[in-house]
Amino acid sequence: MKNEQTETTANNQEPQVPIAILPIGCIFPNSHNLQEYWAMLREGDDAITDVPSTYWNVDDYFDSDPKTPDHVYAKRGAFLPEIEFNPLEFGIVPNALEATDTSQLLSLVAAQEALKDAGYTEDRDFDRNRVSVILGVTGTLEMVIPLGARLGHPIWQRALKDAGIDDAVTEDVIERIRQSYVDWQEASFPGLLGNVVAGRIANRFDFGGTNCSVDAACASSLSALHLASLELASGKSDMVLTG
Repeated sequence: MKNEQTETTANNQEPQVPIAILPIGCIFPNSHNLQEYWAMLREGDDAITDVPSTYWNVDDYFDSDPKTPDHVYAKRGAFLPEIEFNPLEFGIVPNALEATDTSQLLSLVAAQEALKDAGYTEDRDFDRNRVSVILGVTGTLEMVIPLGARLGHPIWQRALKDAGIDDAVTEDVIERIRQSYVDWQEASFPGLLGNVVAGRIANRFDFGGTNCSVDAACASSLSALHLASLELASGKSDMVLTG
């Protein structure tokens, strides 16, 4: 979105600020980019598929009975395709990848695509201090789940002990479970924060305007779009990357 010339209505009402929506960057189910997404819509392709093995094991979580606790009763859905990601291209140390939420990584890819599609490449000269990043990010990021699960060790230990399991076996079982989850490390805290989604984009592309995330549940994207429009209308930014 880009702020164009401000116009004032003839009857001295509030200034009307035309806002241009520039090209888009996106990743959708069955679509790696905008071109594939439009093609899918044009052809009427169905993006609903069985759960890919890279997401979760259907045998572990599926049960046709909706009342079964801690299970799902559907095994089809719309899933993002595999996306190639070069961490060095975005200034991320490779060993920090496992502690960085995928929403932060995918947003960098989509942001880069949007900027390129709009003609704002790295070699183009424009005032980056007047570019803001305002994104809708809902709730807790996925990375919180495996990191939080590591805090369950005492619960597992007490349960195994109450079941009469030998201490040595208990420790072995806990260690096996522990190895199934990503380790806490220096990059873990920023890697699980929703507001870092916008921060990484601003940092990587050297944008000096506002950068923040807004959480309005299912209305997060529309709320971000609204705030981005206000940012432009106020004249604080010339361009806002939003979505």
